[in-house]
Amino acid sequence: MINFTKIIAALLVLLAILLGGYAWMLSRQPAPQTPASASSAPATAKPSDKAQAPTFAVVVAAKPLAAGQEIPADALRVEQLTINPAGAFKETSALAGRVPVIDLGEGSPLLEAQLVSGLALRVEEGERAVAIRADEVMGVGNKVQPGDFVDVFVMLKSDGKDVDRSQARLLMARKRVLAFGNASVDGMSSKAPVDSRNGGNPAVQQRNNEPPRTAVLAVPVQDINRLTSAESTGKLLLALRNPLDTAMPDPALFAELPTALQPQPPKRGEPPRPPLEGLDLAQAGLTTSDLVSGGSAGGRRAVTETRAVARTAPRSSGSGARAGLEVEMIRGDRSETVRY
Repeated sequence: MINFTKIIAALLVLLAILLGGYAWMLSRQPAPQTPASASSAPATAKPSDKAQAPTFAVVVAAKPLAAGQEIPADALRVEQLTINPAGAFKETSALAGRVPVIDLGEGSPLLEAQLVSGLALRVEEGERAVAIRADEVMGVGNKVQPGDFVDVFVMLKSDGKDVDRSQARLLMARKRVLAFGNASVDGMSSKAPVDSRNGGNPAVQQRNNEPPRTAVLAVPVQDINRLTSAESTGKLLLALRNPLDTAMPDPALFAELPTALQPQPPKRGEPPRPPLEGLDLAQAGLTTSDLVSGGSAGGRRAVTETRAVARTAPRSSGSGARAGLEVEMIRGDRSETVRY
């Protein structure tokens, strides 16, 4: 029994020595790389990745820009941004002279959607874009295209009893067509609902559009009164002309039409005012009677619908009544006196 106990004790001592040797061997080996240490490398690399993020050249406002004002060249600069907005510009040369539609603060990127575009950029200084009614006959069989030059004729019809007073004449010469129907000189077409049955095909959609109903002309601002008065009084007709034909009527052949409003006379000591032109002439206006008659006094009377002239006239002596009034009603060349 004693020998068995000694044997077990010896085995336990031997096992302890073996375990101690194994532990010593494990302590001599290098420690394996832990997942935490492996993931630390990308974490330390993030700052370098951020420093290497791509940048884009974007034109921004160097100072506040007001809506409706031309952008000066010194109000723009190019900055390197980490974003590249849609419609941004890379060079300042493409923006000099453009006009923003909204106020822009300093440092704001300039985008195409924030700038004036469309027909407004095709109108020259001193001109206005004016739309008039159009149809197949008026538009040369719908052959008029944006960019063409046309002569505008007017047909003024009198009533059935005064057919001889009807007239047709050239109203404006060599006016530029900015738009006709859905087509315009800026290459944009009017928005029309897309028919899903044809897959939104532009060619098919164009055939489905209605015939042109309007024509947009570039008209000097002082001539808009003539155009609108003629359209409301008579019928307009466009005559297509060759763009190389630059012949114009002589403005000195006929007297200028009088204005509806007369400017105030100059004060004492002031020099005479120059003739009205541009916006001042447009503000003075034009009467339809002067447009039809050419400004002559006889013509104005002929086209006047009704004018009453009151005057004192004695009644018949036999009536014994006091003197009354007479009103002369003038309709064209016919007059009628009414007493009361």
